[in-house]
Amino acid sequence: MPRDSLTITDNRTGRTYEIPVEHNTIRAFDLRQIKTDPEDFGLMAYDPAYTNTASCKSRITYIDGDRGILRYRGYPIEQLAEQSTYLETAYLLVKGELPKPSHLKAFDQNIRLHTIIHENIKKFIDGFHYDAHPMGILVGTVGALSTFYTDAKRIFDAESRRIQTHRLIAKMPTLAAFAYRHSIGMPYAYPDNDLSYTGNFLNMLFKMTELRYRPNPALERAIDVLFIIHADHEQNCSTSAMRGVGSSQVDPYSAIAAATAALYGPLHGGANEAVIRMLMEIGSKERVPEYVKRVKAGEIRLMGFGHRIYKNYDPRAKICRRIAGEVFEVTGPNPLLDIAIELERIALADDYFITHKLYPNVDFYSGIIYQAMGFPMDMFPVLFAIPRTSGWLAQWIEMLQDEEQKIARPRQIYLGPEKRDYVPVSERPE
Repeated sequence: MPRDSLTITDNRTGRTYEIPVEHNTIRAFDLRQIKTDPEDFGLMAYDPAYTNTASCKSRITYIDGDRGILRYRGYPIEQLAEQSTYLETAYLLVKGELPKPSHLKAFDQNIRLHTIIHENIKKFIDGFHYDAHPMGILVGTVGALSTFYTDAKRIFDAESRRIQTHRLIAKMPTLAAFAYRHSIGMPYAYPDNDLSYTGNFLNMLFKMTELRYRPNPALERAIDVLFIIHADHEQNCSTSAMRGVGSSQVDPYSAIAAATAALYGPLHGGANEAVIRMLMEIGSKERVPEYVKRVKAGEIRLMGFGHRIYKNYDPRAKICRRIAGEVFEVTGPNPLLDIAIELERIALADDYFITHKLYPNVDFYSGIIYQAMGFPMDMFPVLFAIPRTSGWLAQWIEMLQDEEQKIARPRQIYLGPEKRDYVPVSERPE
């Protein structure tokens, strides 16, 4: 009769063990009972980069990479991108349910109340070198917020968590915009809370001498949709950093700074920049076949294709492709888009890419859109960090309320020297 368990025979000793299976998973600690003798530490699982290890139970984001499915709290990303707004999606991630109209209005108002940053934070930004990377500025300033809001240390106080959540979602666009303006030597543009969340962000980025900035509705909506599809993506590198650092029970600003730093890396938040550089290297549609040939020969990598999770077309990439057309109607044609479409067409018809399950991911089109809207490539990871803040906070709150969670402490396999005796430096041979 079938049982929800796994039977393991240790061929070293001949002993058999029965390990419970729950949610198609075994608990790694159950392996510790498998020993060769009483002094043995017990069996461990070796999993570099946690490619097949579940570190938590979560109710936030569901991904089925083989079928190209992404859902927030059960809602398909396609429906949210089509019908929702970023702030409503942020509410969904943090609270667990879509808001009633009155609750969404109150949430929106609470975010607007917190968009201004302390003037000393502005001075802090002024202290960065003129050519400092905006992502480096963002990492530093969001971490510095912990010194301005000492009440944030009360992480098990629900009201304190609520306030810090509003502050972080509200202030990240301000910090990001100020970092951008500093990096190009422009005076800061303060928040305009009569605008929408994304409209206000565009205002702080691009306002010049006009009395009131009026964002283009198509670009405002495009940013909103991009923010929705980037809001959360399960236990990726930066989310794991948020949970790992947060497990020490530090304040959320410090944990968000750690997550932002993880996003800084070119393999995570900087991946769409690599796509732009690849398309610029290709240069024209006519050179795409030769580039694909070099990829298949193993000479170079095809950036923006393939994903550790998705073995099908990334659902976010489909949304980005649609948005790209809407953005270029405003900004004008972009020759890189023609190269990207031709590259996608050739790759998706080639058995090599189909066999290796290499499909376009979200980075393939998002960078082209951001570039067309006037963002320098240094800003790409910053634009990623703003929407991901709501996902990081949702994961952080869930972790704090999970009784099974402890401070993160992975094991290792030690391969260094055995015990050695110290020899004074004067007695060591040259």
